[in-house]
Amino acid sequence: MSERKKDTSTEAGKPAPKKRTPTPRKADAAPEASLKEPVGAETDTVNGAEILKKFDKEADFRTLAGFMGKFIAALAIAFSVFQVYTAAFGVLDAHIQRAVHLGFGLSLIYLLYPSSKKWARNKLHPVDVLLALAGAAAPAYIVIFYQQLVLRAGTTTPLDIVVGVLGIALVIEATRRVVGLPIVIIAGVFILYAFAGPYIPGRLAHRGARLDTLIGHLFFTTEGIFGIPLGVSSTFIFLFILFGAYLEKTGLGQFFIDISNAIAGWASGGPAKVAVLSSGLMGMVSGSSVANVVGTGSFTIPMMKKLGYKPEFAGAVEATASTGGQLMPPIMGAAAFLMAEFTGIKYARIIGAAVVPALLYYFGVWAGVHLEAKRLGLRGMTREELPKLKALAKKSYLVIPLVAIIYLLVTGYTPMRAALIAIILSIATAGIASIVNWMLKKPVEFRWQDIVIGLEAGARGALGVLAATACAGIIIGVVTLTGLGLKLGSSLVALANGKLFFTLLFTMITSLILGMGVPTTANYVITSTIAAPAIMMILTKLNPGMDPYAQMIVLPAHMFAFYFGIIADVTPPVALAAFAGAGIAKANPMKTGLNASKLAIAAFLVPYIFVYSPKMLGIGATFLDMLIIFLTSAVGIIGVSAGVMGYLTRTMHIWERPLFILGGILLVTPGGFTDLIGAAILVGGFFIQKLIKGPAPKAA
Repeated sequence: MSERKKDTSTEAGKPAPKKRTPTPRKADAAPEASLKEPVGAETDTVNGAEILKKFDKEADFRTLAGFMGKFIAALAIAFSVFQVYTAAFGVLDAHIQRAVHLGFGLSLIYLLYPSSKKWARNKLHPVDVLLALAGAAAPAYIVIFYQQLVLRAGTTTPLDIVVGVLGIALVIEATRRVVGLPIVIIAGVFILYAFAGPYIPGRLAHRGARLDTLIGHLFFTTEGIFGIPLGVSSTFIFLFILFGAYLEKTGLGQFFIDISNAIAGWASGGPAKVAVLSSGLMGMVSGSSVANVVGTGSFTIPMMKKLGYKPEFAGAVEATASTGGQLMPPIMGAAAFLMAEFTGIKYARIIGAAVVPALLYYFGVWAGVHLEAKRLGLRGMTREELPKLKALAKKSYLVIPLVAIIYLLVTGYTPMRAALIAIILSIATAGIASIVNWMLKKPVEFRWQDIVIGLEAGARGALGVLAATACAGIIIGVVTLTGLGLKLGSSLVALANGKLFFTLLFTMITSLILGMGVPTTANYVITSTIAAPAIMMILTKLNPGMDPYAQMIVLPAHMFAFYFGIIADVTPPVALAAFAGAGIAKANPMKTGLNASKLAIAAFLVPYIFVYSPKMLGIGATFLDMLIIFLTSAVGIIGVSAGVMGYLTRTMHIWERPLFILGGILLVTPGGFTDLIGAAILVGGFFIQKLIKGPAPKAA
């Protein structure tokens, strides 16, 4: 959803003034975080805006005044109006809808994002004006000549090829500007592969593609740039971005932080638990790990450091908690919508399957920060430092739109219709609250002009996911044209010698590499296209006679690839979320990434478990089965976290740690026999903790 970012810089402990110009982010907004520091907060100056620009290219945009500033705002508002209109009265033909969507997006990207860091951010470069016009013209060619293109489908004229080459180049350059190089490099490699097929030895060889064939496939069909990813962006995702923009305007992010403080701020290591809880809540509507880190981390990381956490651990807590937001239903960084389209499984079923793994992920992070707090003897904040629940209850109306959209989604409404209703409800709720405040002579937080500002923020927030999905369409187009997906899948299975565990291991490594530095939506598109087929092939082989597109095969495969693609955000060497957390904490980035990987240990275990036992995803399971799986897995995660952190009731000897890790893994693995062995090992370890003295504390 819309991820407008605020300037989180502080000076002398005071919050930076609000900016009216929203910062775009990926699908799925991260509601803006409160920068209000409670008593006792560390007053380090943290320039969140600069950190965001360093690790998130979408934050590094132009701020224009005068006519061009107004023109860009008007263009963004027109973009949102088009999307809302088609959502309310019916979308256009798929190719036309996506072409208009792309035309708006490319124009705005070239007007807002300069080609080079050396170019001024307060002035428009003539080259970008020309590129913006070309960005509108290339997709407009499809809209204008749609009938002719349909009638001569499969053949391309010289003019088609020129427009197609221009369109593909514009998409790639726009993606480089607003998303970054990793996905552009991947797309470039795939294009080269399309031409180099006859010269590649082994399984990956193919007959090659001619220029006209490739251009026609990528730009003039719905198999390439205008494929499913951009189709989802032009319908479901944009409306959720817009919904996030309005939630942000109402102050939901501030409310999440305050309620998290009230609930968990008093506990041992309170600010760390606040980070976990608030990031989990924000994750329900957020789609950017980095934006979430900077938004909530500007508040929680200084508090954790003040309490006594090492900077590397404080940054890791926020990075891990924020990354988990991409795994949290109902949005899952917009990947839930794409997964429903790719797999043919109903959206409500997708988010239902994601609930237990997401909760186990956050439980693992919570357990890690709790054990670290106990090991260091860290207190929570005093009651006087915390917001009062009674006062927060008066603002509980802020969650009405969020509760409503979840209800609508799980009761059968289409995501587009649910988002449209939720947008109207969020505006109405905020408007009524503002009228009441005005009548009571209280500060009015939501003004009528904010409706228009929200339209602009929604369009800006869509640009990252629009570019990422369009560029991911190039990758998918090459895969469908060359059959690369099956070739890679069979290669991974052959490399694993037909063994499920090794297939999962190689797929995990592949997904971690492919997910490095890639935003959520494109991340899922790439990993599901390249890595998931291998798991589907081996599961089909192990379940002869089963439909290869059955939920028991498709859902675990796609969820596995998606999980490890997302966890790349906290896995060194390219751990963008961890590096952003390190920037705020003024910590060593690699150490922060390693700490984040330790805290995210559940995310490295759970995907293996739900492939071996799909009951964790609710496949063939009753509610009682799900409850037992969750409870045993939660106890197992405590054991694994204790072993990884080296503490349960006291600091562990080095030989105790593998004991707890083994017992925990056996409990996380579904099955009565493994649960009994795991429980026995953990009980034995607990008594060892009580009966044997721990190692001498290290000198300060």
